[in-house]
Amino acid sequence: MATTELTSDIFQQTLEDSDILFIDFWADWCGPCKQFAPVYEQISEQHPEITFGKVDTEAERELAAAAKISSIPTLMAFREKVLVFSQPGALNAEQLTQVVTAVKDLDMDEVHKQVAEQAEGESPQQD
Repeated sequence: MATTELTSDIFQQTLEDSDILFIDFWADWCGPCKQFAPVYEQISEQHPEITFGKVDTEAERELAAAAKISSIPTLMAFREKVLVFSQPGALNAEQLTQVVTAVKDLDMDEVHKQVAEQAEGESPQQD
């Protein structure tokens, strides 16, 4: 199995240890989640260099709440601990492959620069 079940106990460490981390937020009762699961598993097997995690939103309610999950399935991608993709809805294999490629191809120097600029813009002004 190429995916890892993520819990609140291992979530932060998994994020720290992964250059690229994809997370599928799902629930057992969710029809679209069940349709997306084999696609997610298939793509994860094609990319062993990437960490693919799954969060059961029923078992990990606090984790789902912290991630502000309001619709499932929701797919998130982190690169170098930065959230670079978040979208609800099931994707097909082609769409998920496109997202994986896009995340792998990101210019992370530019992403970190944008994050820093955004953080500066949000900091309180000193008078």
